[in-house]
Amino acid sequence: MNGRVALATGGTSGIGRAACLEFARAGARVIVSGRDGRRGDEVVRAIRGDGGEAEFIRADLARQGEAEGLVQEAVDLRGRLDYAFNNAAATAGVGRLTVDLEEPEFDEVMMVNTKAAWLLMKHEIRQMLGQTPSGGSIVNTASVNGLGGVPEGSAYAASKAAVIALTKSAALEYGRHGVRVNALVAGGFDTPMLHGVFERAGGTPEGATAVRQAYERQIRVTRVGDPIEAARTVVWLCSEAASYATGHSMVVDGGLTSPYR
Repeated sequence: MNGRVALATGGTSGIGRAACLEFARAGARVIVSGRDGRRGDEVVRAIRGDGGEAEFIRADLARQGEAEGLVQEAVDLRGRLDYAFNNAAATAGVGRLTVDLEEPEFDEVMMVNTKAAWLLMKHEIRQMLGQTPSGGSIVNTASVNGLGGVPEGSAYAASKAAVIALTKSAALEYGRHGVRVNALVAGGFDTPMLHGVFERAGGTPEGATAVRQAYERQIRVTRVGDPIEAARTVVWLCSEAASYATGHSMVVDGGLTSPYR
């Protein structure tokens, strides 16, 4: 990936942060994006400290116009866009039954998880088609929750199911034009987002630990994943090693959903 340009949203923590570091190790010039400037600057320092090249662009994808502005600013900085990892996510409403969801919670999840992914793809694909040389690779973060129903997680599940459908549709449309689009269908990874889910479900630190342990018992490899394991999958999907992969929903979940799919 030497000299190529990679943009990652949700790049300041968890899987997004790990992906930024992994893109940089592969030689890409990385654009880290997220809402938290302090954490974004920390990721940039980590990449530069390891000899890589990175810049941070602040963007809040829950706000109108931020997706288009982010892609344009990234191109203004680097001149092109070769890889995009659309990874920002919201979990508002997780832990509530469907009828107890509040409309603002539903809207936030759909805006950040689904609409922002579409808007980012809209502008990323246009850039990839118009640049010289043309082409590129996009990975959208979906979730095993999008493979079926999830009690007390209906809005999140619906948003991630939509990401899978958007990914497959865009892949069908633009594969002949040199743009590949795939989805990372993530299971449980050791991230602040997952910690928050455990804490809400458990209610207390002891309860959160019990929820985590019960969850891990369902995973065939008996543990939650390390974010670097997801990041390596993302970078592989973007790379020429995966040049024949498009429209693929790559499930990376330690075997959690193997009995059901």
